[in-house]
Amino acid sequence: MKKEIVSWMKSILIALIVVFICRQFLFVPVTVKGESMEPTFENSDRIVVTKVGNIEHSDMVVFHAPDAEKEYIKRVIGLEGDRVKMKDDMLYINGKPYKEPYVKSNKEQIPPDENLTENFDVKVPEGSLFVMGDNRRHSWDSRRFGVISEDSLVGKVEFRFFPLNELGSPQ
Repeated sequence: MKKEIVSWMKSILIALIVVFICRQFLFVPVTVKGESMEPTFENSDRIVVTKVGNIEHSDMVVFHAPDAEKEYIKRVIGLEGDRVKMKDDMLYINGKPYKEPYVKSNKEQIPPDENLTENFDVKVPEGSLFVMGDNRRHSWDSRRFGVISEDSLVGKVEFRFFPLNELGSPQ
């Protein structure tokens, strides 16, 4: 009986260590809060964020908010060294037009003579990222609090596991 209990304790301890290592260094579950990424993510969606891999334009990331004690989820628009410009709802990265299919449904909901995103022109400093929410009119992002430090990243969004009808890799 004693051997059985010790065996179970070892198994439980090993499982806890594996979970700790995975959560600390590989991936973490996150619950989306707010409307800033609608329609890509809705409030209370549950996602998995990976802590490994390269960040590229239009990747969705979770990071420690520079202006609050919480975490935000946003889309990477500019990488370090990029010149990011928005003019008349057209995004330019380093002078080249960049399509944003993820804002199409939000753009369709406003009058045709209005812009979804106000004009701006930003140079992203070294070690930083420029991020914006997909729901541009209801997103607190780099347009308000400035660029974020790459050190503030929790990770890159890889997988949505709730709601079940939206299970999979979000675009």
